Amino acid sequence: MVHLAFLDAVDPKIREEIGRLLPAGWQVSCTVSNEKHDRHAAAVHADVAMIIGTGVDAALLQDAPNLRFVQKLGAGVDNVDPDACRRRNVGVARLQAGNAAQVAEHTLLLMLAALRGLPYFDRRTRAGSWLRAKGRARQRQLAGKTVGIIGLGAIGQAVARRLVGFDVDVVYYDIKRPSEVVERELAVRFCAFEELLSCADVVSLHVPLTAETRNMLDVRHIGLLKPGATVINCARGGLIDEAALHDALERNDVFAAGLDTFDVEPLHSSPLFAREDVVVTPHLAGATLENFVKVFERGLRNIELFLAGQQLPEGELVIGATAGPKP
Repeated sequence: MVHLAFLDAVDPKIREEIGRLLPAGWQVSCTVSNEKHDRHAAAVHADVAMIIGTGVDAALLQDAPNLRFVQKLGAGVDNVDPDACRRRNVGVARLQAGNAAQVAEHTLLLMLAALRGLPYFDRRTRAGSWLRAKGRARQRQLAGKTVGIIGLGAIGQAVARRLVGFDVDVVYYDIKRPSEVVERELAVRFCAFEELLSCADVVSLHVPLTAETRNMLDVRHIGLLKPGATVINCARGGLIDEAALHDALERNDVFAAGLDTFDVEPLHSSPLFAREDVVVTPHLAGATLENFVKVFERGLRNIELFLAGQQLPEGELVIGATAGPKP
């Protein structure tokens, strides 16, 4: 029997899906909250674990002596302590492009909502105001703009594909430039990082959080943004200096922002939340019911491959380990 720990608190509907999709003979323990003690309690007897937004550290591994493998239902594993996993012979895998389509949809949602001030006009209309005249002066359109994509991986490419038809010029920056064939297919043009910041009307981030990318939009780089630019982040919160972004919005140097991720999560209060020019969502860009079923099944397949000593799909094994009994 395989004991799976699901270490993110989820909606009851998702727990039903987990139970329905679980292989015969497997047992699952789902955490009841994202608090440390609940997550550790769910992991204590687990052989394998799945995570979405939470992480794995040395303390959790200490309380889960049987744990052999951690599967992230997504691409980013910055919340997993690699040294602790290697010391305990715990394998770690991610999913390549597991939610590219969903995050790309949410990215465009935030672009349009931020440019149009959607939450502001929704709230005011519900409250009885009819601000049609104000909307003409406040709203901005996407058509005719230059969109800068930082990170042209699976998600960045999915965003570029979805921008076709919006009558925009798409530029991008990535440390690994794709082939000219890909550039032509996506109708995108390469820019150096600072050149992109200075020419793009909308800047959208799609890179992992690493030591090199942390605060890539800091005070200096936010200062390089084209006046009136809009910033979109559906990647990782640590990519942006949030205080610097707030100050730029306050000065009207930045027109608006659409943020799905934050440096501290869950985030319950922030000066950004009080701003009408900021659209926020709680790190759910990839979170659709349809997609959960797909990524859960892919995660199960990776676990089965690991336990059978077989090779995982290319790029998905982050930390290798033996599938035998724990030392």
